Amino acid sequence: MHELIGDITLCILFAWVLGLAAHRWRQPSILAYLVAGFAIGPFGTGWVKSQESISVISELGLIFMLFMIGLEIDLKKIIRAGPVILIAGGVQLLGGAALGILFFVAIGMRMGAESYDALYLCVACALSSTVIIVKVLYEKRELDTLPGRITLGVLVLQDVFAILFLAVQPSLDDLHFGVILLSFARAGTLVAIALLLSRYVLPPVFHRIARTPELILLGALAWCFLIGEIAERLHLSREMGSLIAGVSLSTFPYALDVTAKVTTLRDFFITLFFVALGMTIPIPTMSVVGLALVIALFTVASRLVTTFTPLYMMRQGLRASLLPALNLAQISEFSLVVIQTGAAAGHLKTGTSAAASFAFVLLAVLSTFVIVRSDPIVRRTIPLLKRVGLHDLDASKDGEAGHEGGHAGRPIVLLGFFRTASALLSEIERNEPALLEQIGVVDFNPVVFRTLSDRGIQVTYGDISNVDTLVHAGVGQAELIILSIPDSLLKGANNEKLVRHVRSINATAKIVATADLLADVNDLYEAGADYVTVPRLSDAHVLLNLIQDASAGLLSERRSQAEAMLADRREVLP
Repeated sequence: MHELIGDITLCILFAWVLGLAAHRWRQPSILAYLVAGFAIGPFGTGWVKSQESISVISELGLIFMLFMIGLEIDLKKIIRAGPVILIAGGVQLLGGAALGILFFVAIGMRMGAESYDALYLCVACALSSTVIIVKVLYEKRELDTLPGRITLGVLVLQDVFAILFLAVQPSLDDLHFGVILLSFARAGTLVAIALLLSRYVLPPVFHRIARTPELILLGALAWCFLIGEIAERLHLSREMGSLIAGVSLSTFPYALDVTAKVTTLRDFFITLFFVALGMTIPIPTMSVVGLALVIALFTVASRLVTTFTPLYMMRQGLRASLLPALNLAQISEFSLVVIQTGAAAGHLKTGTSAAASFAFVLLAVLSTFVIVRSDPIVRRTIPLLKRVGLHDLDASKDGEAGHEGGHAGRPIVLLGFFRTASALLSEIERNEPALLEQIGVVDFNPVVFRTLSDRGIQVTYGDISNVDTLVHAGVGQAELIILSIPDSLLKGANNEKLVRHVRSINATAKIVATADLLADVNDLYEAGADYVTVPRLSDAHVLLNLIQDASAGLLSERRSQAEAMLADRREVLP
C-alpha cells in the first residue's frame, strides 16, 4: 500500500513538471504525461517497478476517464446532426476501418488465431483525438464554424463506434454471430439498466443533494463504479460500464453540475492513466519506430480520403471539406484505451501497442501544429486541387449566380457572412424587402452560398481576403461595402487589411467596418473606412435600456416584444 502511494506521488510530480514544460512549448499535455510515465517507469529510470501499482493506477485512470468521456457525449446532438455530419461520420468510420483492415493485413499483421493486431490498429486509426481538437479549435474560436461543427459531429459518432467495439472486444477469442448477438444483448441490457436508473432513481436523489457539492461528487463516483460493477457481472468490462454510466448521465438535468464538480478529479485520474500508459512503453527498437511511422502515415492518408471525399461529394466546397479532414488527422486518446484493453486481454503484441503509442505521440505534436495553421495550409492546397481537376462551388452550375455577381456588381456588398450579416439580412427582408435586389454577398460558407442562392440573393463563393475574389465579386462597382465580421473570427486577414484592399479597388465607395477594440477604430479610419461599428457599444446600450425597463417594471413587456420579433425571423444562420 505504501509503495502504491509513493508510486502515485512520483506520477503526479513528474506529470506536473513535464506538464509545465509542455505548456511552455505549447504541446499537448497528454504528451507530457506519456513522457513522464516512460521516464519513471521500468523502461526508464525504474523508479516505479511494481507491475501491480502500474495496473491499479492505469485501471483507475481508465475507468474515470471513460466516465468523463461519456458525460461529454451529447446524444441529442447526434440526432440533430443532420445528413451531412451523419453521412460524413459514417463514411469516415466505416471507410477508415475497411481501409485499415486491408492495409494492415497486407503488411503482414495478424487478424485471428488469438492475435488481432490488424483489427485493433484499424479501430485505433479510425478514431481522432477529442482532447486535442476541441482545445485547439476553442483557442482558434472555430468550434462554431461549419468545419468545426462537422468535426465535432464526427467525433461524437467515433465515440459511439468505440462503445460498440468495447462491447464486442471481450468476446474476440470466440467471435461468431451468436457471440456478437449476445455481446450486443448484454450491452443493451446494461444501457437499459443505466438509462432506467438515471431517469427514475437518480433525479430525486440528486435533487435532494443538489446543494451539497461533496455529495454530488460522491454520488457521481458511486454511479460510475456501480454501473462498472454491473457491467463486470454481465461479462462486459468495467471500462465499458463507466463509459455507459457517463453517457446515461449526459441526458440528466444535473449533467453540467456533475461535470463541473468532478472536473478536478477527472484531470487527476486522466493524468494517472496516461502516466501509467507511458510506463508500459518500452525503449523503441527500429522495428517499433518503423511501424509507428507506418501507422501515422496511414492515419493521415486514410483520414484525408475518408473525410474529404464524402464532404466534397455532398458539395460542401473544397475549404469545408479539407478543414475537417485536417482537424481529424490524428489518433485519439480513446485509441490508446482500445489498445490498452487489447494488450491487457492478450489480443495484440507488445511491440504493436508500443508502436501505436509512439504514433499517437507523433501525430499529437504534428496535428496540433497543423490545426493551428490549417487556414494557410488550406489556402495553398485549394489551387493545387483545382489544377488536378477538382471544382469548387464557384465553378459549379449552381454557382452561376455567383459568377454573374462578378460582372454585374451590386450597390451594396456584404463582405463575409456570419451572424451579424444574417440578422441584418433578416431585418431587410422584414422592413425593406425591395433592398434585397441591391445586395450582394461574398463568403466561402457552402451553407450560406446555397441558402442565399435559393432565396434569390446574389452571392459569390470566395475568400474575402483574396483580392481576386473581391474584384470578381464586383466590389469595384459597389457604392456601400459592409464588413460585419470582427477580427477574432476572420481568417487570413483583419478588418484593417480588408479596408485597404477594398479602398485600393474602389476609391469612392462608402466602407463600414467592424472593430473588436476601441484602439482599432482610428486605425480603420486611417485605412479608409467611412464608419466603424463597435458591437459591444450597441450591446451595452441595449443592456442599459433593459436595466431601466427592469427598474420600471417593464421587463415582461419587453420580453413579449422580443419574443414576437424573434418568432417570424427567417435567418440564414439561426
